[in-house]
Amino acid sequence: MKLEHLEERILDYKNSIRIVVQKRILWKTSIKDLIVSVLKKAEDLYAIGWQVQELNWIHSSEAVNITFDSFPPDMIELTNQLPTYQFLQGGSLVFSQLHNGDINVIILFPVAENSMHLESESEDMGTYTPEDINEKLIVEKLDIFLEEIIKREVPTLSKKMGFSKDKN
Repeated sequence: MKLEHLEERILDYKNSIRIVVQKRILWKTSIKDLIVSVLKKAEDLYAIGWQVQELNWIHSSEAVNITFDSFPPDMIELTNQLPTYQFLQGGSLVFSQLHNGDINVIILFPVAENSMHLESESEDMGTYTPEDINEKLIVEKLDIFLEEIIKREVPTLSKKMGFSKDKN
């Protein structure tokens, strides 16, 4: 094989760099702002103790998340009836830009101290090109996030250790 045979690979490599740069520019110029905007609308419209955060990871990776930071203000009176109620703080829906410019969406679940937590602490919800990210997708991911958090708060008996679901 001669060195000239590498020319096609060199062109492919340069093209891959162009694609990554385009994706990262799209994130910077519109996609990150869109995610922040939709999540902030949800935060403002539904005051359930969550807040939007913009994160800068190591090097040049960035993320936007919505995380449960506090208890819903209108529910505090209810929880004050129980002196030992423990709010599981910290569940998050994260939109994180990967090294290649794609966007990975994950759920980070809160973990209760001293619990026999057998489920995963995170769930991968998919990886998308910046072009795939739109308001509909963001709202769908928010919906799934809330469903998953509810499942953690009020799990069905059939999923608890030691229980079996009889059909009789």
